[in-house]
Amino acid sequence: MAIDVTDLTFQKEVIDKSMIFPVIVDLWAPWCGPCKTLGPILEKLVDATKGQVILAKVDVDKCPQIAQAFQAQSIPAVYAMKDGKILDGFVGAQPEHAVSEFVNKLLPEVEVVDAKELLAKGDEASLRKALEAEPTNEAVVIALAEMLVARNDCMAALEVLKTIPETDRVRVAIAAARSAFIPDDDYDKQLTALLLSVKTDEQAKQQYLDILLKMGPNDPRTSDYRKKLTAQLF
Repeated sequence: MAIDVTDLTFQKEVIDKSMIFPVIVDLWAPWCGPCKTLGPILEKLVDATKGQVILAKVDVDKCPQIAQAFQAQSIPAVYAMKDGKILDGFVGAQPEHAVSEFVNKLLPEVEVVDAKELLAKGDEASLRKALEAEPTNEAVVIALAEMLVARNDCMAALEVLKTIPETDRVRVAIAAARSAFIPDDDYDKQLTALLLSVKTDEQAKQQYLDILLKMGPNDPRTSDYRKKLTAQLF
């Protein structure tokens, strides 16, 4: 999305914002044919950066002070600014591939993440970073789940394991997390007692369901107790 800038808003929309994001300044005019060709190309390519680059359009007929500040001799004239300074620029309409190269130079460098290397490090921060890079990497997910189980955070381990398809290795990890789970409540005692009455006592049945709701779907006991309820009722 392009921002229309005037002499009055240039400081706020261009200089100030360039302290945070790269800003492309497009000097143009309605009567300029090449400007009409270049403008849509700039807007499309800047939109593709999803907010990482800002496009500021300046009508030189309405903003003589800005045009004078850039010492523009002809239009279209395009300048890239960062930290209040001009980084690059070009004059005249350019083919899309050239404009794309101009815009892409302003994007931050993308860090290349090697999930295998991070997995080998084995610490939680590395595993979570690897998971961000490859959310469906089974080895990373299982390694993180095992680490969470080792510190008795079994619920978090089960939540992580739910994000990938169940394979034999994943099922083993899920079973390990469930078996290591140590509840800090007395829901087992309550549910076991209520289960005897759920078929004939609506209040007991409702209390049973309320407890299951409190436990939530992530509690490894919930599915088992739901199966027990179904078996008791039918």
